Amino acid sequence: MFDVVVVGAGPAGLNAALVSGRQRRRVLLLDSGAPRNAPAQETHMLLSRDGLSPTALREAGQADLRAYPTVETRSAEVVDASAIASGFELALADGGRERARKLVLATGQTDVLADVPGLAERFGRSVFHCPFCHGYEAREQPIAVLGSDFPSVMLALYVADRFSGDVVLCGNGEAPPDEHRERLEKAGVAVREERVTEVRGEFGALELRLEGGQPLARGAVFHRTRIRQHSGLAERLGCELLPDGCVRVNEFQQTSVRGVYAAGDMARLEALPDAMTFVVMGAADGARAAIWVDQELFREDAGLPAPNAS
Repeated sequence: MFDVVVVGAGPAGLNAALVSGRQRRRVLLLDSGAPRNAPAQETHMLLSRDGLSPTALREAGQADLRAYPTVETRSAEVVDASAIASGFELALADGGRERARKLVLATGQTDVLADVPGLAERFGRSVFHCPFCHGYEAREQPIAVLGSDFPSVMLALYVADRFSGDVVLCGNGEAPPDEHRERLEKAGVAVREERVTEVRGEFGALELRLEGGQPLARGAVFHRTRIRQHSGLAERLGCELLPDGCVRVNEFQQTSVRGVYAAGDMARLEALPDAMTFVVMGAADGARAAIWVDQELFREDAGLPAPNAS
């Protein structure tokens, strides 16, 4: 039995495994090989690694783990998990089973894009979801924001304020809320309500085909995607989910199920309006989860109260 099994090898999972390995815990890191940020070409806002590709960052993290003999990394998909008397048992897609005293879930989210031909193929290269992560690279470009709901309106206003004087909100067949029209006009954000039938071209030279209207030339597109859990493990274990689908955690990264921790963009504090999807935030969550997993294990073995006990 492992002390800790970490499911997911993005920034949160890698850092959780690193911290646990440095405490000489016996750790198994399971990686399905399908990270959320795989389409992106660069990672940003990570000190000393700004601009590094997600692939290179993962490889560097895995290389760090090889220095710690108690950490095992394995390519495997976890298809089920259940509580047992001594901890948890995981079922793997290859038929194998593993047991752990504690679990750290770092399985992430999956982006669900609008059903527009050409959009998914450009996601992470010329179609972006986050102005903090990719706004600087799109600066001074003509920008389209795809969507008509309030978050899309806010996104359009933000990129117009920070990065471009030429922003168009493309409603994709829908109009933005009337109460925000004046705000968009005041910010100089134009509105196109036609349905977007296709996205063509590359970064700096995109073309949005609009139903019944003239094509729109843009340098970049921002699109606030819908998200869903990449894995159903948290739900199957009985972890409480928030209305947006994120796993509810406390300040220790603990879920509502004792012994199960969640880190990265799959989880958030209830008091926060959104999960923080930045790489650096995921790595911090992973470290926090691993520290408190270690403390929980230590106190259990010493017969002391859990670290969050009153």
